[in-house]
Amino acid sequence: MKIEKKHARKARIEMIPLIDVIFLLLITFILFSMSMKVHRVLPVVLPSASTAQIEKKNTITITVRENGNIFIEREKVDTGKLAGLLKEYHIKAPDHAVMISGAKKASYERVAAVLEATGKAGIKEVSLEMKWE
Repeated sequence: MKIEKKHARKARIEMIPLIDVIFLLLITFILFSMSMKVHRVLPVVLPSASTAQIEKKNTITITVRENGNIFIEREKVDTGKLAGLLKEYHIKAPDHAVMISGAKKASYERVAAVLEATGKAGIKEVSLEMKWE
């Protein structure tokens, strides 16, 4: 009587569950990256507000520091050239809103100058960034 030997099966990696896991991770990263909003602002201490609402639009960020310096997207700008630069930004991306990130101790006059420049540039959607409390 002849005894048959059982052949040991080679271990193999199943590809279908592996592909499922990879696609699930890919979808997760895509959703997380879409939900994150890019802020290109300089660090400033923001004033606080209890009724502030979160904006989810694409924005052009203007930062007003405590010392009165004004920055558009991290680039220092002179007050006289601010309206012209904002007009250029508005022509390139007319659907973008402007978000003014003014420091808590920044001069009200400087923030008002930025608001005036946005009006001269023809930008209608302007918001002030606040710290949520």
